[in-house]
Amino acid sequence: MAETILVVDDEAQIRNTLRGVLSDEGFDVLEAENGRAALQVLEKQEPRLAIVDIWMPEVDGIELVQRMRTRAPGLPITVISGHGTIETAVRVIRDGAFDFLEKPFQLDALLRVVGRALDERLPDRHLAPSGGAAALPNAIPARRLPQRTVGRSMVVNGQGLHSGVRTGLILQPLPPGSGIVFESIATGDTVAALIDHVASTGYATTLVRGGMIAKTVEHLMATLHAHGVTNLLVKMHAEVPALDGSAAELCALLAESGVVEQPESVDELVIDRRYAVGSDDPEGKGISIEPAARFEVHYTLEYPPPVGRQEYEFQLTSPEAFREEIAPARTFGFVKEIETLEQMGLANGGRLNNFILVGDEGVVNAPLRFPDEFVRHKILDIMGDFYLLGRPIRGRVVARRTGHSDNATLLRALRERFGLPALRGA
Repeated sequence: MAETILVVDDEAQIRNTLRGVLSDEGFDVLEAENGRAALQVLEKQEPRLAIVDIWMPEVDGIELVQRMRTRAPGLPITVISGHGTIETAVRVIRDGAFDFLEKPFQLDALLRVVGRALDERLPDRHLAPSGGAAALPNAIPARRLPQRTVGRSMVVNGQGLHSGVRTGLILQPLPPGSGIVFESIATGDTVAALIDHVASTGYATTLVRGGMIAKTVEHLMATLHAHGVTNLLVKMHAEVPALDGSAAELCALLAESGVVEQPESVDELVIDRRYAVGSDDPEGKGISIEPAARFEVHYTLEYPPPVGRQEYEFQLTSPEAFREEIAPARTFGFVKEIETLEQMGLANGGRLNNFILVGDEGVVNAPLRFPDEFVRHKILDIMGDFYLLGRPIRGRVVARRTGHSDNATLLRALRERFGLPALRGA
């Protein structure tokens, strides 16, 4: 039996064209000239796919998507518009649309979207990292952003938070297309800042390639993410220095060196629909990413008293926003965990001036920089980890009670799903 597609458009010519194309492909086509008629169709029959125009009288496409998703939660909906914008596309996909096409569109592009929609199990959008996933064309066009590097070489010294060893960084410019590369000062071995090389996520993110190990890279990566730095050589010993436990000094370092645009560009990765790992339970542990107009993070943190529950939403609108809202937030740890961390060989460089220490009665080394400094630091870590796809991302991350290992799981699934090159700059 042929599968049925519902076409909702107030222009008869559009409906006729789509009916002809889809019928030639073997589909049965139902038509509705407005939103009210489409809802009446759904009362009698649920098609396998709906194609809906945004601009219609009575019930517009955005409202119609919401109402159709309520009546038929498993129905894939592709939205089309002759006056589409990024904001429109983001809104309808957030509301549950499967995809977005802007008129005039190529018929083969439409058929690709139809094929994907009929192959997907829309109610279950959770990703598991599995091999062989096909790349998805983005519903929202990717912007081509200028590649950037630092204006001149810089040096910073400090102590590793987990190793306790005196360490330092030398930041040097790299030409376009080089990526962010960590290099051992001692051996010259290198490792690219990519999810492929993440070997450890216990309390920090560690990159490993051959004999090269780069520990605790997340604060530096978050700073580079916020400033749009795409090409950089980071010469170092085994661990990025903790400095004051935040990214504030790293931001100051980039301000001193300057960030310069390069003649080549990089395509941002546009999140076209929601992807998730972990639980969808509001009280459970999980992380997801969904369409947005920029990179955003909403994090919900929950610990026993005295920390409790904290929520914060950050939008990466500019490096200045990062420097003011997120960069100053410090790493935190608990007195009761100190013995465990020491047994694991971690936190050997922890000092009262480079992380927040929390006891049963409250913060030992008060005052805090923000009342919600803990959750802001979680966002700092996410920003660093999510730059390990090797390019800027446009999407909204929503996370609850998660850490570096959860970030890495979602990133690996995204790399497989979008067919990103496995290695770059190695």
